[in-house]
Amino acid sequence: MAFSGIQNNDKIGVILFSDRIEKFIPPKKGRSHILRIIRELLDFEPEGTKTDIAFALDYMNRVIKKRSICFVLSDFIDDNFEQSLKIASRKHDLVALKIEDPGEEELPKAGWLLFRDSENGEMTWVNSNLKRNRLRLKHAFLERDKRIKEQFTRAGVDNITIRTNKPYVRSLMNLFKQRTR
Repeated sequence: MAFSGIQNNDKIGVILFSDRIEKFIPPKKGRSHILRIIRELLDFEPEGTKTDIAFALDYMNRVIKKRSICFVLSDFIDDNFEQSLKIASRKHDLVALKIEDPGEEELPKAGWLLFRDSENGEMTWVNSNLKRNRLRLKHAFLERDKRIKEQFTRAGVDNITIRTNKPYVRSLMNLFKQRTR
């Protein structure tokens, strides 16, 4: 996306967040600025362990004064961000890119697996050979996905899902074609 911005002579900025603002690179033009952003992304190690999308959106609304096209890349596994999403969508042209791993939806039959919640560090053993456990995970995934998409719709936010096991370029191209219409 940043290289597309260079082609259009757009300013590109980045806000990296967890449960806090980890790094803010104000929007600027130019190839050297984009290379700085890429370096920062490659070297980035978050300090926070949780996710607070509302906090990041509120911060974006405070620091980005001019109406902009803003892309939010996240798995959107968080609660209580819909109001901030609506406000940001009114102020900016907001696009949500939901990143999704197929392992979140389909648990493989692999016996006992130890899961660690990346938000709170809690550890849980799950027997993935049991069909009810695999169905419970799939149901929870589908419910969460439905809830998130409803929030995007209510907030008037364009969105796509990018799966980690598939090339993302086609999905982005389809989104941009749809938005031009």
